[in-house]
Amino acid sequence: MTLQSTALLHLLQLCSPSLPVGAYSYSQGLEAAMVSGHVHDEASARAWIVGMLEEVVARFEAPVTWRLLQAFAARDDQAVQYWNALFIASRDSAEFRAETIQMGYSLGKLIAELKADDTESEVLIQLLQNQTELPFPTALAAAAVALDVPAEEALLGMLFSWAENQVLACVKSVPLGQVSGQRLLLSLRPGLEAAAETARTLADDELSNWSPGLSLLSMQHEVQYSRLYRS
Repeated sequence: MTLQSTALLHLLQLCSPSLPVGAYSYSQGLEAAMVSGHVHDEASARAWIVGMLEEVVARFEAPVTWRLLQAFAARDDQAVQYWNALFIASRDSAEFRAETIQMGYSLGKLIAELKADDTESEVLIQLLQNQTELPFPTALAAAAVALDVPAEEALLGMLFSWAENQVLACVKSVPLGQVSGQRLLLSLRPGLEAAAETARTLADDELSNWSPGLSLLSMQHEVQYSRLYRS
């Protein structure tokens, strides 16, 4: 098996819905958008996901993940600390903060167990353990570097995994049919590629997750009477 094939298999494992980090239990504000009526069919679901992708994920979460990938590859503890802290500080509701910390903790623990006997990963694991709190992008970047997944592919994998989770939430809760969900996911491909390009090229001072409407929906979701998702 070639190195390229091995990296692909590792990437598929990291992006799999079966990865035990609990991603399926979060909607990242999407459930609140459904309750409020913003998302109610395939067209509105696509509009919501594309808006999130272009205005939030491509301009903040993906660029931070990209920088963390570079920091772990360089074994740069200071850079890891900086971007790790910045991402945590950017979570502006209790749900969003709890989501990324829980998923990051789960993935970090998994990395430590899977790579426990790998001396080449000791420095990466130590970098993770140096963090007081571990958000998901930090743990994902460390896992990708530990598994020798190229940074560009890891970034695309992160974006696809995010989009897939959003689509699955729509399939289950709008609800949409399975074919409708797959059509929606397939239509997002150009946007995901553009988001990856944006993430790689934005300057540090251009990063922004300014989305007050999403923040308000998340806060409303915290006190929502009945809900399926944790965010």
